[in-house]
Amino acid sequence: MRIKRGNVARKRRNKVLKIASGFRGTHSKLFRVANQQVMKALRYGYIGRKRKKREFRSLWITRINAASRLNGVKYSQLINGLKTSNIAINRKMLAQIAVVDSDSFKEIVSICVK
Repeated sequence: MRIKRGNVARKRRNKVLKIASGFRGTHSKLFRVANQQVMKALRYGYIGRKRKKREFRSLWITRINAASRLNGVKYSQLINGLKTSNIAINRKMLAQIAVVDSDSFKEIVSICVK
């Protein structure tokens, strides 16, 4: 008696093709190519989620550095001043303040660097 797999293989293939639905050409039509592209896309997606955090932190630091230099202070001096003044504000919020409200940022800089 032979063993029939039923619809397991078809379900698996359709699941992969559904993930690949936005890909161009053969990459979304043929299972073997689509499977490779889906695995690659999922791997890049995982890596990208990690990389995004690094890139945003780098952007915030760049913005803070630019704003602090306009106020005559280097980035490292500002961060050191924040730590010694016991001001607990993260880089994301500090960068947002620097972009949106420069007067408040200037006040923060004057408190930190005495």
